[in-house]
Amino acid sequence: MDHLSLSKNSSQMAENNPDVMNQLATKLGLSSELQFYDVYSLDEPEQLAHIPRPALALLVIIPLTPAWDRSRKAEDADKEPYTGSGPDEPVIWFKQTIGHACGSIGLLHSLINGPAVDFIKRDSDLAAIRSLAIPLDMTKRAEMLYNSEPFELAHKSVELAGDSYADPTGKRNGGHFVSFVKSGGKLWELEGSRKGPLERGSLADDEDVLSPRALDMGIKRIIKLNADGGGESLRFSCIALARRP
Repeated sequence: MDHLSLSKNSSQMAENNPDVMNQLATKLGLSSELQFYDVYSLDEPEQLAHIPRPALALLVIIPLTPAWDRSRKAEDADKEPYTGSGPDEPVIWFKQTIGHACGSIGLLHSLINGPAVDFIKRDSDLAAIRSLAIPLDMTKRAEMLYNSEPFELAHKSVELAGDSYADPTGKRNGGHFVSFVKSGGKLWELEGSRKGPLERGSLADDEDVLSPRALDMGIKRIIKLNADGGGESLRFSCIALARRP
């Protein structure tokens, strides 16, 4: 899977960086009160000081290592097809059916779940996509997004943006975008190529997606899987959604 896919028919891809994601989020209808920030470290608090807290979502691109692949297959093996829908669904999850759309689905998961929902502009394309998605089952929801002209046009508007077309994972295949959001006091791992949303554990009221507990249950869990499996050092990229200063 590649970088942010800009259209189901597009051959061009935008770089996964805060500027591009901010452009796309704004185009879809996210309030300018929020923006994405680079995450420079998961272990050094001073390297996170530029990000206003709480962080509302964490969007990660990370290569599919053998150890993570084994873990994913084992976790998904006995899962039934996802049946969640309706206003009581804890998070809105989209199954990915648009080719090479890891980034676009990851961005969407980050914007329409958790506290970021309060910053979606009324009557925007983003508000419409979210409203249409809520009552639909997994299959109908994926079809709705696949056929969404505003979603496709928003992506086309940021084609060729960014500094380069280089894949930060160092591979054209195997990089997965994963969104981590806090909703209902839980940390959720959202990725369109899984069998559904994944609840990773509880977070206290004062813990956001960049809190030590959230990082341990989220991205660091994946890093540890790779280390325990004897894998090489991971090259991955994180951006966090938070208020503007």
